[in-house]
Amino acid sequence: MHTGWDDTLKAKAARIRLIALDVDGIMSDGRLYFSAAGDELKAFNILDGLGLKQLMKAGITVAVITGRRSPLTEKRMTDLGIPHLMQGREDKKVALQELVAGMDIAPDQIAYMGDDLPDLPALTFAGLGISVPNGYWLVRQQADYCTQAPGGHGAVREACDLILWAQNRLDATLAPYLGKPS
Repeated sequence: MHTGWDDTLKAKAARIRLIALDVDGIMSDGRLYFSAAGDELKAFNILDGLGLKQLMKAGITVAVITGRRSPLTEKRMTDLGIPHLMQGREDKKVALQELVAGMDIAPDQIAYMGDDLPDLPALTFAGLGISVPNGYWLVRQQADYCTQAPGGHGAVREACDLILWAQNRLDATLAPYLGKPS
């Protein structure tokens, strides 16, 4: 168990059926790189990718809501098998509400992970708001949990582990890697 995971946080994370994530500053370190030709480059953390796959395998729906449009983001989400990608969405709370409207998922069953002001309405709407230490101070202050790992450096994996732990699924998820039966 992570030292910052208490009973209140566990109770919130135990209810999660869907996690929605921002990209820049959460799945990446928030920096944008451009080549001389104008091509955009981003770095995604492999730890986060496996964590999201483990969540999906455990039956948690994963969605990405981002204000920017990026072919790199689309490729990464396709590679991970993430079924819900909403790009170019500045009003992330509205996007999140649209996403769950037909899913029979209540706000307290949603986790939202973001780092900046456009994420704040969605983060406070969700039952579990998660931010990162390199996020904007007000977002960190309003979040239910701020990861130890910075955005782009395993923060998403930490959030995935939190949810799996709270739902008593983390040990079974890790068991095959430890040579134990799940």
